[in-house]
Amino acid sequence: MSLSSGIPKFRVAICGAGIGGLFAGRDIHIDLYEAHDGITTAGAGISVMGRTMQIMEELGLYEEISRVSTKPPSYGPKLRKSDVPEGGFEWFQKSSSHRGQLILHFADGSTAPTDMLVGADGIRSSIRHYIDPSWTGTLVYRTVFPAEKLFKMDPNNVALKNSIFFCGKGKHIVSYPVSQGTQINITAYVSDDQKAGTHFEGRWVSDVSLEEVEKAYEDFEPGVKSLLKCSENPSRWALHVVNELPLSTCDRVALIGDASHAMTPHFGAGASQAMEDAFVLGRLLAHPLTTLDNVPAALKVYQDVRLPFAQFVARESERTGYMFDFRLPGYYDGTERSNEREEMDILKERLTGQWGWERERECGGVAQWLQAERQLQESAPEVSTYLL
Repeated sequence: MSLSSGIPKFRVAICGAGIGGLFAGRDIHIDLYEAHDGITTAGAGISVMGRTMQIMEELGLYEEISRVSTKPPSYGPKLRKSDVPEGGFEWFQKSSSHRGQLILHFADGSTAPTDMLVGADGIRSSIRHYIDPSWTGTLVYRTVFPAEKLFKMDPNNVALKNSIFFCGKGKHIVSYPVSQGTQINITAYVSDDQKAGTHFEGRWVSDVSLEEVEKAYEDFEPGVKSLLKCSENPSRWALHVVNELPLSTCDRVALIGDASHAMTPHFGAGASQAMEDAFVLGRLLAHPLTTLDNVPAALKVYQDVRLPFAQFVARESERTGYMFDFRLPGYYDGTERSNEREEMDILKERLTGQWGWERERECGGVAQWLQAERQLQESAPEVSTYLL
């Protein structure tokens, strides 16, 4: 389908109707292509960082999205040490993103012309076909179930009202209420460092038995076991990422979101970073200084502003996952000993600082757009002077 805003200067094709692709099309005329023929639920929803909410406000979307969102408590999620069969304990609470047309060839044999292509087609991007995703060695179990089910089984379970991280050696579980508190979402991780970077055999996403999920956490505290017993239709995901790319644009082709920097979900920042990509790219393409002739220069500005930061977030997300699993070299490793609490306190301080980048609003998505606009103006001073 085609979505337009004003008179198009040139034709832009976006492959992928995910959150990044849809955001990129707000300020420009686009042809939007999507492989799936319907809208379905995939994953466990998205988290939107404060820095990305600035973009929502800028685009006039904040109020509408807020009405259907589940707002986390202002005091932040609780983290527990949970691989303790007789009962875990609360660890701490985190306080509170020659120029001709390109011809697209699709799997059904059809073709379509475009002047510029945006690859928003996810981690298995066809636009980025020459670099394969990498398995992290982590399996992720996902399930969503009615909160009432857990309440009837375990009315005092800490997961009923709070966002909780149940942490253990090599594995952890993230649980939080969704749908205005009527549902509980579970995302459970099991990691094997020796398998990181190896080829994953089988389907990346598959349905699994409740028994498989429970067995993975049989050494966790009773509250976790109650939580997992409530699982409905659990699925298992082989967690893949896109290792750091040297570039995210080439001539009149650009990658955004997971196609460019698919990351681990430990910050819950993948969707937010896709939206920030799309916001900056869409405004660059819609800018009066951008013409078909200088699209490559505009895309280079997008790459220079967005790619290093998104890759930084990806690196820090991976490091944060190591901390949740007590796998960060040089820090608490999950081994019980006399000074265990002291070592956990040191790791807590390190972990608490991991979200510092998100709180720096002066480096947020809107600020990055202003930086990109300045760079675009500097790259075309003669045009800028003429327009002024």
